[in-house]
Amino acid sequence: MAGALGGVETVFLVWPFLTTEGAPAVLDLLKRHVRRVVYLSSSGVRDGARRQTDPINQLHADMEALIEGSRLEWTVLRSNTIATNALGWAEQIRTTGVVRGPDIAATAVIHEGDIGAVAARVLTSPGHEGARHVLTGPEVVSRAEQVQAIGDAIGRVLRFEPVALDVARERMLADGRPPALVEALLASAESRPESRLVTTTVEHLTGTPPRPFTTWAHDNAHAFR
Repeated sequence: MAGALGGVETVFLVWPFLTTEGAPAVLDLLKRHVRRVVYLSSSGVRDGARRQTDPINQLHADMEALIEGSRLEWTVLRSNTIATNALGWAEQIRTTGVVRGPDIAATAVIHEGDIGAVAARVLTSPGHEGARHVLTGPEVVSRAEQVQAIGDAIGRVLRFEPVALDVARERMLADGRPPALVEALLASAESRPESRLVTTTVEHLTGTPPRPFTTWAHDNAHAFR
């Protein structure tokens, strides 16, 4: 990593693991080369909570704490559910027209392009040091509503069929997903509360309103045909 950091002042950090193992060493390296870190976190993180609602939110809370204590300048982007998660349904939609999985609570799903637009603004402009920006889409949508929007985009009748957690676990493991990831996702499905949170942060920072999930579905219709 040190060779890649030459001439870099600000890093956009997406932590792709389920624990913070290795994060202190990475942050120590960054501290020697760069001035600021912008970290992609979760809108589910609750400030002051002894424990977060599920392992994924706990990971983000732990990462935020490490970054805050690193003596780097920092900005946190707390993103709601990212729309690209729906790409995991593509094979089921293409082959059966039915999406089967755990029914995670509805949230204001956000288009990844809106996250990118906010990140570009924050990475290249001053005034965001120590800020935690909460990013959401414009409306709360359930999994069933997301599947319906994809169906409308591709001109097919689709449906979402919720399944029990033990059935979901068996199928996800059979698909080859790492067991730790499966347990983290199922914990989210079981314990994450429904969120009605909708923020205006995307529009405030970029000047453009966030895109609804229906727009994302049309943008990515080719992936489901």
